[in-house]
Amino acid sequence: MDITETLAPKSDQLDAVDLLGGPRTFTITGVKAGNEEQPVQISLAEFPRVWRPGKSMRRVMAAAWGTDARQWIGRRVTLYCDNSVKFGGEEVGGTRISHLSHISKALSVPLLVTRGRSGMFKVQPLKEEPRPTEADVTACTDRDALTAMWRTHTDLRPAIEARVAELDAQAKSATTEADTLPVGGEDRG
Repeated sequence: MDITETLAPKSDQLDAVDLLGGPRTFTITGVKAGNEEQPVQISLAEFPRVWRPGKSMRRVMAAAWGTDARQWIGRRVTLYCDNSVKFGGEEVGGTRISHLSHISKALSVPLLVTRGRSGMFKVQPLKEEPRPTEADVTACTDRDALTAMWRTHTDLRPAIEARVAELDAQAKSATTEADTLPVGGEDRG
């Protein structure tokens, strides 16, 4: 049993704790204004809640992709939980970007680390893997591969669930046929 979904916090946004299992790559589907405290809300195809990046990560995206957030739609970002992020002098963890699509080489962006002290934040280019299609799901017989697709491609979940049900039915049918064959595997009638 995969307990990933049960670990989600009761929150209306992507939080660093959502990334404790490791980095995840997302496709940006929309960007809209938020409130004064969190002015940018980014919708992600592979996640049900919005991501509200902090100022530092917004600066990284602006340096890589420009300040017109409409241009960010369709682009991809890999996020991870950085446990060393401080707030109020305490390490509380935060969401950071490790990779971005639509950049050809590593990018270093100067960011404020603490008051009066800056440092370079480095982000890597995201090597794009082709997204699976419904045809890929239909052709797949590997349950582990289907599980991985289910986790990362929420838009394909109905097709993946249907394919798993089909594989279950085929396995049950094969077991039933094997149980009805005479000893020796052949009908000698």
